[in-house]
Amino acid sequence: MCGIIGISSHKSVSGNIISSLKKLEYRGYDSAGLATLYNGEINEVKSKGRVDELEQNFNLKDLKGNVGIGHVRWATHGIPNSVNAHPHSSENVSIVHNGIIENSTILKKFLINKGHKFKSQTDTEVIVHLITENLKELELEGAITKTLKQLHGSFALGIVFKDLPDLIVGARRGSPLAVGYGPNENYLGSDSYALKSMTNKISYLEDGEFCIIKKDHVSFFNDEGKKINKKILELSSNEKVYDKGDFKHFMAKEIEEQPITLKTGIKEYVDSINEDINIINFPWNINDIKSITLVGCGTAYHSCLMAKYWFEELTSLDVNIDIASEFRYRKNRFKSENLYIFVSQSGETADTYAALDLCKKNNMKTCAVVNVIESSIARDANFVLPIHCGPEIGVASTKAFLGQILILYILSLKLGYLKKDIKTEDYKKKIKELKNLPKLVEQTLLIDNEIQAISSTFNEAKGSMFLGRGFSFPIALEGALKLKELSYVHAEGYPAGEMKHGPLALIEEGMPVVVLAPRDNYYKKTISNMQEVIARGARVLLITNKSKDEVFSENVWEKIEVENTNDDLLPFLLTIPLQKLAYYSALKMGYDIDKPRNLAKSVTVE
Repeated sequence: MCGIIGISSHKSVSGNIISSLKKLEYRGYDSAGLATLYNGEINEVKSKGRVDELEQNFNLKDLKGNVGIGHVRWATHGIPNSVNAHPHSSENVSIVHNGIIENSTILKKFLINKGHKFKSQTDTEVIVHLITENLKELELEGAITKTLKQLHGSFALGIVFKDLPDLIVGARRGSPLAVGYGPNENYLGSDSYALKSMTNKISYLEDGEFCIIKKDHVSFFNDEGKKINKKILELSSNEKVYDKGDFKHFMAKEIEEQPITLKTGIKEYVDSINEDINIINFPWNINDIKSITLVGCGTAYHSCLMAKYWFEELTSLDVNIDIASEFRYRKNRFKSENLYIFVSQSGETADTYAALDLCKKNNMKTCAVVNVIESSIARDANFVLPIHCGPEIGVASTKAFLGQILILYILSLKLGYLKKDIKTEDYKKKIKELKNLPKLVEQTLLIDNEIQAISSTFNEAKGSMFLGRGFSFPIALEGALKLKELSYVHAEGYPAGEMKHGPLALIEEGMPVVVLAPRDNYYKKTISNMQEVIARGARVLLITNKSKDEVFSENVWEKIEVENTNDDLLPFLLTIPLQKLAYYSALKMGYDIDKPRNLAKSVTVE
């Protein structure tokens, strides 16, 4: 959600800023811009829409300067247009900003009374004028320190100054920000991905810190303006994994990569020789953990809901799940014997990070399940379980969802075994079946023709439902979310048994309804619920697993069968046709699949 790049160099920077902004497009945005310093002036180019449109601006060709900042914006305050696009500039200061300034209205009134004139509808422009005002009486470091204390809310900032043409200031509270190091140039970026093409040496700003970046030196400061030292981390750089290859979209590639990413995850955590799960350096005695709380947002929340079923099935632990944005504002009764697990693809999800921070302040046990091990959530949690999926560029998560539920399943299985809730022979059997999962997912992926043929029905309907029971319910929620995200079609996930308690009133002739009914303990009940829906005129797409037994129902519109495995692992296979349904529905409508409207990959604002 929004992206920042800054470069201080010995050579012109506009070309590299544009290239880095293209790498940040996956975060989701609706406008873009950049500013450079040249001949004692701030030179600014901005536009609504994609970076490609910005690149076509004829003014960009003449945008010289060895110091510059760039931004892709996801609108919060003010509609998406070139005026509200970042950077925002006064005569002396230019800023790019990720986050939200909660007291911007109060500050704006104060600054207008001081004679400042505003051009945009954004909260960001307040920061420009506030720094400009503070520089009237303070030197740079003092003005930055004072400004940051006046701001309420979240921010990652990149700032350049007309009168200081060799430097960039970066600052962070809530939103992530990284510093990169190169030969005769240094960088600022909202994540390491934007910087990887230029460097693999990174430092991360923590909340309240700011930095001053010059081409040959970087200084770091705490929230009181005192100098501090930062570690330099060396990241691996493998550009191949970010290429679409022969696929039309990153999402298509990421769906097809799932057998490989699952295999990688299993290899990382499963000892094939001893048929055991290795979770190294687990920092607590298992007997000190009596309960678990899983916290996430969106798709990650669905992963948490899926894990709740597994933890309840495989362990004797009490299990709760929470949406991060609700968790942080409730009166939580923290208990020392509880393990709090935070799930996030990016590891930068603002609400999830805030929930983790709240737990840290109360000295709770915290575990992060993330895809980015250098992320804020990973760095701040007591214990990290990486999902090992590699970069996921498509905004609508696919392989990261399967990676999240894989790690959560592995954790539930291991904890159940350690607490002696699972017999050794059952534990070994489940591990053996788990090792076969990538092959089953690979076989299930061969359903393209069936899915393509029916996907247009969902686009033509005014709404649809996804129904499941037990292990299938979280997958129904995720399937509905994917269709909403990509095809902009109203879709809702429900527990199949809840239909008669209200949602059945929405069923009308021809409405497409997806029923997830694997042949598990819930199968007969789910089929009965499906009959209720069919009787009201719905067109039912039944998704089940292969079996010699016939489906206990007539009048099913279409049926798709996934491969067969144990009940624990069927959710992985049921997810595949729902991902493809959403993909092909969006493809037929001609939508931007990797960058759906109004959405962002890394949600760094509340």
